[in-house]
Amino acid sequence: MEANKILSSDFLDILFEGRNKEYGAYELRRSYNRRMWRALIFVALLLAAIGAAVLLNKQLKPKQTAEDIKMQEVTIQEIQQEEKKDEAPPPPPPPPKQEPPPKVEMKAFTPPKIVKDEEVREPPPAVEELKETKIGTINQEGVKDIGIAAPPVVVDAGKGIVAEVKKPEPEPEIFTKVEIDAAYPGGASAWRSFLERNLRGETPVDNGASPGNYTVIIQFVVDVAGNVSDVKPLTSLGYGMEQEAVRVLKKSGRWKPAIQNGREVKAYRKQPITFQVLEN
Repeated sequence: MEANKILSSDFLDILFEGRNKEYGAYELRRSYNRRMWRALIFVALLLAAIGAAVLLNKQLKPKQTAEDIKMQEVTIQEIQQEEKKDEAPPPPPPPPKQEPPPKVEMKAFTPPKIVKDEEVREPPPAVEELKETKIGTINQEGVKDIGIAAPPVVVDAGKGIVAEVKKPEPEPEIFTKVEIDAAYPGGASAWRSFLERNLRGETPVDNGASPGNYTVIIQFVVDVAGNVSDVKPLTSLGYGMEQEAVRVLKKSGRWKPAIQNGREVKAYRKQPITFQVLEN
């Protein structure tokens, strides 16, 4: 490009000097501003059209007033529950008819008296006749006596025939199994403190026991007053441990008695005591 035309030429002419302007890049750059403005105007017109459509739709749509809303009254009916009629309990069934026991054959036998022969009205029965008959004061025909006795029946006035009521079995003097075992007052922590104060833990060591844990079981009886009695070991580990455990239990004082059927009872109690021998 000539020097005198540089000042009057735009930037594209200078940039594409000596290049192929027919390729398309030159024309796209020259028309860039025009295309940009067209796009902006199109977008603005589109937004304006959308906004106008929204406003027009709001104006054309009728407003809903309170009069247009219809309130429908709902009536709630009370549900009446049917009253249950107390039906009288059915009458008790009539007592079963009990046939009277069959009459047992009886022979009259009265103490003998010494009278004249003409005054004897009826001779006494022979011994053979009394083997299978009952002895009474009158003669009565019936079945032979075979030694079967009917069970006794208790008749309650106004209530028919009632069977005999069995008496409850007597409770044992000392319970072996109960609902709640006897316990040391204060629980496990108080029992542990008592053993720490009174049990001589060095007893198995003094008697030559090897290192380890030894658990002896002591059985005793706790009565309703909480007194301890009949203390004896159930194990035989030796080394003087059973004797020491028995000694401590005898001086443990009163315990809480066992509970059975909601009341305090006299019962057995088994208490384990563990001795620990450590290595030197």
